[in-house]
Amino acid sequence: MPSLTIDGARTRAAALSVQSYDVDLDLTQGERTFGSTTTIRFTASSPSSWLDVKPDELTSVTLNGTPVDVAGLNDGRLELSDLQPENELVVVASMLYSHDGEGLHRAVDAADGLVYTYAMSFLDAAPRIFACFDQPDLKAPYRMKVTAPEDWLVLGNGAATQVSPGRWELAETQPLSTYFVTVVAGPYHQRTDSHDGIPLSVVSRQSLKDALDREAADIFEVTKQSFDEYHRMFGYRYPFGEYHQAFVPEFNAGAMENPGCVTFRDQMVFRSAVTDGERSSRARTIVHEMAHQWFGDTVTMKWWNDLWLNESFAEYMAHRVSTAATRYTDNWIDFAYIRKWWGLQSDQRSSTHPVAADAVKDALASLDDFDGISYAKGAAVLKQLAAYLGDDVFLAGVNAHIAAHEFGNATFADLLGKWTEAGAVDIEGWAQSWLRTAGVDTISASRTATGITLQRKAPAEFPAARPHKLTVGGYDADGRGTTVDVLLDADVVEVALDPSAAVVIPDAGDDTWAKIRLDADSLANLPAVLPKIADGVTRAVVLNSLRDAIADAELDPKLGFEVILGLLPTEESDIAVGTMLSWANAHLLGVYLPYEPNRGRLAEVLAARLETVPAGTSVQLSVVRGFARFTDDVERLKGWLAGDGVPEGVTMDADLRWIVTLQLARLGAIGTPEIDAELERDASSEGVVHATRCRAALPTAAAKELAWTQIMTDADIANYELYAACDGFWHPTQADLTAPYVDRYFAEIAGTDKLRSGWVVATTATRAFPRFAIEQRVADRAGDLVADESLSSGIRRAVGDSADDLRRALAVRSRFGA
Repeated sequence: MPSLTIDGARTRAAALSVQSYDVDLDLTQGERTFGSTTTIRFTASSPSSWLDVKPDELTSVTLNGTPVDVAGLNDGRLELSDLQPENELVVVASMLYSHDGEGLHRAVDAADGLVYTYAMSFLDAAPRIFACFDQPDLKAPYRMKVTAPEDWLVLGNGAATQVSPGRWELAETQPLSTYFVTVVAGPYHQRTDSHDGIPLSVVSRQSLKDALDREAADIFEVTKQSFDEYHRMFGYRYPFGEYHQAFVPEFNAGAMENPGCVTFRDQMVFRSAVTDGERSSRARTIVHEMAHQWFGDTVTMKWWNDLWLNESFAEYMAHRVSTAATRYTDNWIDFAYIRKWWGLQSDQRSSTHPVAADAVKDALASLDDFDGISYAKGAAVLKQLAAYLGDDVFLAGVNAHIAAHEFGNATFADLLGKWTEAGAVDIEGWAQSWLRTAGVDTISASRTATGITLQRKAPAEFPAARPHKLTVGGYDADGRGTTVDVLLDADVVEVALDPSAAVVIPDAGDDTWAKIRLDADSLANLPAVLPKIADGVTRAVVLNSLRDAIADAELDPKLGFEVILGLLPTEESDIAVGTMLSWANAHLLGVYLPYEPNRGRLAEVLAARLETVPAGTSVQLSVVRGFARFTDDVERLKGWLAGDGVPEGVTMDADLRWIVTLQLARLGAIGTPEIDAELERDASSEGVVHATRCRAALPTAAAKELAWTQIMTDADIANYELYAACDGFWHPTQADLTAPYVDRYFAEIAGTDKLRSGWVVATTATRAFPRFAIEQRVADRAGDLVADESLSSGIRRAVGDSADDLRRALAVRSRFGA
């Protein structure tokens, strides 16, 4: 199906106005298809337009009582002619269930054989569920009816009522964009509550019943606290009636903000022990999706180029509101270590783009920009804006924007206008520098006889004069700090700070969006001083600075490795420990540095920390997981699985057992029979995914070929199993075994676009990329593929981003050796 262009969307929006949708779904027709009958009432000012529908079989189409030839359906579009000022269109179709997390996804729980479904209409998947005019600015109310097995629960955007056994009717919604429409149907386990007049519920698979019962209190608490804070901030009540949070299987994203019925990946219903950081991450996701109910759902962008504003706003609010209203206080530490690092990497690839891009890309190409820039950079910039304008002006503009465009569509220019009305000065100039210009500034510090000099440097290819409000910190040998607030609005600014400080850290509070560089004296003192700096956000700023300077081949990766080896024995943040270990796994070992002996040194440090870390703590769990991933002590790992020598305070629950099993499989210490035995022990859908990853990690030719076949040719494999096969496939210790698959990747990855659609295509291209083959010829092959405009934009974007990371690794090795 050709992707909708902005010109096409404008033409159709000018010609049509949709009054209502009535959607009737029959989920009792078998394992492969479901029935979909849609009645659309709309006005038209043009005699012709087109309908979006992607059926398995288009049974009938009737326009104003007259049959329309279904043979006219062409690649997901059906032309409509002889439109009247007022029209009724009835479309009857048989639709395919999906297994890729989009459309109406159908999953079978391996634990008990029960079937679960949910609808994911984002970005252009709605026509796989019901016939529609699929673009965000043709909003309309929806009424939905569902026929389902009698023991199923049905939820959706409107309040659901079971009117007879297996027959459900959902209340009419407020006007919604097509990409928000959802239905969640299956034998889900449900817990209910209410708050401030809003009915609440959470649902999960029956196999997660015990876990949901344990977790529901925390989920409801965060939900209630967030509603209170948003009502206080916005002065506008939640407008969508009931509020359901459905934790569903095989969900691609973290969550989706469907009004009244938010869907989440069900790994957030924790069946095993998790860290405090993982709990706070779930809380932020809940708060993030709730922010969308106002910003994104009540007021929706006209075109996909403004999708960044929905996501940036929700990302910023997730961290702000979680900190202000919930018991979770590590939100900005997480932002610094994880979210900001994601965005900084995106902002330095060849695919970088302005936060606020022009409306030039089609719908699918816009999905490619659904990245760390749209989320993390945009959130950081909005945080800067709130500080720049003052919170009163910032929120006054937001609230006026919501009120002015209630249940309609708006643009970024509309929001800028509301901020101006609220008192903002020269916000257009600010937006031009920060939001409409790509790239990231570099901020560095140097010492003078009397103080510190800050330097600001914009990237040559994206010149801009961006003002930065930040703090500069000076720290003595004991980690005690003095900070100074600075407005960096010129390329050079003097700062009144003691130049004899052991370590000087620009942007010590992580308040702006920039690449931070430390001076030579600070770098020399860093290994001794950094573990003594108490503020977790400041330590994150330093680690990000090191990671970025190393990726730019400015700093020896051996220094970065020594820093994390020095931090791990004392670091008390599980977020920091997890970040350092992830960086070592993804970028240091086998990429910038030789895998051995560095892996062994890291495992030794983690083994020593196991002896000192307090039992039962979140940090202990992070260290245990890290040790299991990096050790080659086969007997110790096997002992843990047998219950021998398990550290006090650690429970060998299902997910931790799979981490150990994965490492044993990768080391070749176990084979398929042992993996199958572990799957028999954990006969769940989660277990199936873990087992797929373990089998792909086995160091045998047969295992690699089986995994490769799943990745490249299996059209029916569920998305989570597909991702697991990709994740297990490559490893630095298996380079000789997987060498033939490097060229096969470039020969075969384009064909996966014919097997799958949407999100899963680009995700597979990223996860299956030969990321440990650090060779110029691999970068060249990737460049050739990216240049082939006949390939899908998602695959080209994924390969291009991976190739950029590969080229940076080549530069690091060239300068510092491997």
